Amino acid sequence: MENKYTIHIFWSEEDEGFIGICDEFPGLSAFGDTREKALKETQTALKLMIKHYRSSGQRLPEPKPLLVAA
Repeated sequence: MENKYTIHIFWSEEDEGFIGICDEFPGLSAFGDTREKALKETQTALKLMIKHYRSSGQRLPEPKPLLVAA
């Protein structure tokens, strides 16, 4: 299920780097000097967040469905 969550990577002028977030887990974010590093760090943060949810008995959020334009 970890691979089904939405990850967005965007440039932050304020941080002078790329930020990764996951819509389904508010507050989850990670930083990288490149898109690739930001994605890797976000994936690591997501794995840790999922581990935390599971260990504390919290229900994992449902992955957002992919919306495809017609």
